[in-house]
Amino acid sequence: MTDSTAAALPAASTAASNGRFGPYGGRYVPETLVHPLAELTEAYEQAQRDPGFQQELDRLLHHFAGRPTPLFHARRLSHHLVPSGRARVYLKREDLLHTGAHKINNCLGQALLARRMGKRRIIAETGAGQHGVATATVAALFNFECVVYMGADDMARQALNVARMRLLGTEVRAVDSGSRTLKDAISEAMRDWVARCDDTHYLLGSVLGAHPYPAMVRDFHACIGREARQQFLEAEGRLPDVLFACVGGGSNAIGLFHPFLDDAGVAMIGVEAGGRGNKLGEHAARFLPNGGGRPGVLQGTYSYLLQDDAGQIAATHSISAGLDYPSIGPEHALLHDVGRATYTSASDTEALAACQLLARIEGIIPALESAHAVAGACARVPTLAGSDGKSELGVIINISGRGDKDMDILTRTLGLNA
Repeated sequence: MTDSTAAALPAASTAASNGRFGPYGGRYVPETLVHPLAELTEAYEQAQRDPGFQQELDRLLHHFAGRPTPLFHARRLSHHLVPSGRARVYLKREDLLHTGAHKINNCLGQALLARRMGKRRIIAETGAGQHGVATATVAALFNFECVVYMGADDMARQALNVARMRLLGTEVRAVDSGSRTLKDAISEAMRDWVARCDDTHYLLGSVLGAHPYPAMVRDFHACIGREARQQFLEAEGRLPDVLFACVGGGSNAIGLFHPFLDDAGVAMIGVEAGGRGNKLGEHAARFLPNGGGRPGVLQGTYSYLLQDDAGQIAATHSISAGLDYPSIGPEHALLHDVGRATYTSASDTEALAACQLLARIEGIIPALESAHAVAGACARVPTLAGSDGKSELGVIINISGRGDKDMDILTRTLGLNA
């Protein structure tokens, strides 16, 4: 990355009033949604200037969600990856939040905005179900009517989270069209919003979609990186050398990365879903060399997109429902292009192995999404620790969610009942 690019990045990455991250982002929506998006943008900009809004959000994040989350020194994992002792690996424990994942951060923020705008009905999409559970949770807390759209295939592999949403009083609507996964759930939620935008807020779950969602969702998750930055400084007296996070749409990753953007010495590695192969349709890795995506428009935003030669949206695959999406947040697209972040991938097999490793040597069962970040660290940390002569490599891995929701998949795949 050149010095000129590095100097320009923070402003470009913040997103201007038109919602652009360099050439990416924007607002590609039907005319019906122009007004509700403008209303949401205005409400969020006002909330940013309102100390009372931030105080209430901070109160809920602390007393209801459980922030700050710990930064745990994973001593056994550190030694396993680098037996010489030249790595200190820390885990940012978003899995300890209420509902079991980072998603509650954004849901609480958007619920406060919905109330501010006078909306009484919430809709959302979900893949792995964690965003759906968090949305259902805040809907119960704020007494909103709530509908969550979920691909039929995702409902089958995440039955526990479907039951949790229904217990919380939310209607879960199965989506049988297309790939029956996250992409199609988003499409159905957008159709609902078009029909009922007067009384409904669409609580989008990642840094995707039309402006203001990519910047707004990032801002609600930036508490992850702010906490991790301060916690690592307190523990080690310096900043970390490298951050790892899984990347589907990219909300947990950008939440960790963003507060470190100005720290040129901190490397950032996003780990995508490598699935079961490198052919189009076998993975969800938008930046995979010779098999990844190229820029295009999907569901309101311009970013990297898995598509065939005719421009049709490609099928995707991942063992983790939360990473099974053909596009990526526009801010990640910019960070990739300017070289501020590096994006790699982990296969289904590698994620499963990383999940077992963390469970057995640290007593932590991560979500399969988070296991991709652990797999990325397992592949990279041993090399990085010996590459530059530093006495110790400082590492943070974002454990964005816990693995309870994936126990059925893990049991069947790993033969745990045998």
